[in-house]
Amino acid sequence: MKRLNWLNIITVGCYVFLYAPIFVLILFSFDDSRLAVRWTGFTFKWYESLLSDSNLLSACKNSLIVASVSVSVAAVMGTLAAVGLSRYQFAGRELYRALVLLPVIIPEIAMAVAALSLFLAMGLSLSLATVIVSHIVFCIAYITLTVMGRLEGMDPQLEEAARDLGASPMEAFTRVTLPLLAPGIVAGCLLAFVLSLDDFIITQFTAGVGDTTLPLWIFGSVKFGVSPRINALSAIMILVTTGTSLVAELIRRRE
Repeated sequence: MKRLNWLNIITVGCYVFLYAPIFVLILFSFDDSRLAVRWTGFTFKWYESLLSDSNLLSACKNSLIVASVSVSVAAVMGTLAAVGLSRYQFAGRELYRALVLLPVIIPEIAMAVAALSLFLAMGLSLSLATVIVSHIVFCIAYITLTVMGRLEGMDPQLEEAARDLGASPMEAFTRVTLPLLAPGIVAGCLLAFVLSLDDFIITQFTAGVGDTTLPLWIFGSVKFGVSPRINALSAIMILVTTGTSLVAELIRRRE
């Protein structure tokens, strides 16, 4: 019993240590003072000021473009990769599986340096296009993992039954397999969208001049000190990413 009490205390202490800074950040995003070090009064003005910042809105637009395009392309490639790796036997299958999932394992800084080196070696100018290509790489890995998890719980005889009833391979895939995979695809896309939206390291290495995303804008702003505007923007991003992650988890559990 005493051991259980100590475990509960340690668990609560770990959660407080992890999440107390987040609650403090959200709290001071409503502070009336510009210093954001001592509570002086409640206000929404820092949230309202975000809407009038053209640079911030441009960064938000860039982040949404990068995340949307990256996830859209990765959804197709990741789904096809998951189906191929789960349902078919071919030479080098395990090697290909390892290569697809490698971005989840290797350090992000190594991926960023590798992507930058590749673009420079090819003579490409850094832009939003290079950021999108870099994000597609790790988005594919997460979507593939999610869809493969869904495929492991599916009965392959369902597609075979459709084939026996006269459906072509493409019809069996689009009318039977794909609808059953839809929850896993959506969950993987939501997870990849959050990761792409929040990514800083890879974006920092592969973005061109003027191609600022939200994480880059925040990083440039905090060089001059953490203001309540940064706290307000961070609170919004926490809300969006947390909400999206919860939706993805709920979809995954309903599969």
